[in-house]
Amino acid sequence: MKSSILVITLMTLFTKSFDPQPKTNIKGSSWNKNPVIAHRGAWKKNNLPENSIASLKEAARLGCFGSEFDVHMTSDSVLVINHDADFYGLHIAEVTYKELLTKQHPNGEHIPTLEAYLKEGIKQKKMKLILEIKPSKADPKRDLEMTDHVVAMVKKLKAKEWVDYISFSYDILKRILVLDSKAKVAYLNGDVSLEKLKADGFYGADYHYSVYQKGEWFVKAKELGLTINAWTVNNADDIKWLLKNKVEFITTNEPELAFETIKSENK
Repeated sequence: MKSSILVITLMTLFTKSFDPQPKTNIKGSSWNKNPVIAHRGAWKKNNLPENSIASLKEAARLGCFGSEFDVHMTSDSVLVINHDADFYGLHIAEVTYKELLTKQHPNGEHIPTLEAYLKEGIKQKKMKLILEIKPSKADPKRDLEMTDHVVAMVKKLKAKEWVDYISFSYDILKRILVLDSKAKVAYLNGDVSLEKLKADGFYGADYHYSVYQKGEWFVKAKELGLTINAWTVNNADDIKWLLKNKVEFITTNEPELAFETIKSENK
């Protein structure tokens, strides 16, 4: 009898040691429960530089659901954060990162690298990081190379749970899904149907709010299981209209106004 018990015990231990079930290791936490995405961070009210670490921190302090930022690549393949293709007169794609360091934001910050921006962003566990990859419009091959570097950096820093991807380039977003089939990607350009977005494995539509004022977007998106984000919404009446239609996300330069409007609508 004792030998039978010993055999069963040893078999149990052996089975557990080769348990095929993956062990989850979730880094993040529950995200802020609101639709507000700060466009280029929360910069406007306090006159902070757009796409700066300071505006990222302010968006987190406000409690935004997400903070949006834009990624470019230098001539020596360093990924940096800036909205425009130029940084204080330097064309990012044509200069080295070292050359970019000769310029700085008015608050003294240098242009953030994607690595530094993500490292700062994942220190908190409540706000998503909405990563926009900026296409060059001149070199699609280089755009895909940049995309590969971006996804590799997100994986390297174990920031996947924080990051959702957006772009005006459909090819960039499809490339992301090849590299990471579980990535959340949303298209910005406003010229693709919800049905196609769904068929291609996208997370949702991220169109200018005026696009949604034509046609039946909201009901159809929910039927398809897609999210709707509207950009860039800086007027209280437009925010109210979107809230009435229960959009998932509202990207704005005025996150403070968005929170005030949400509060007034919930009274």
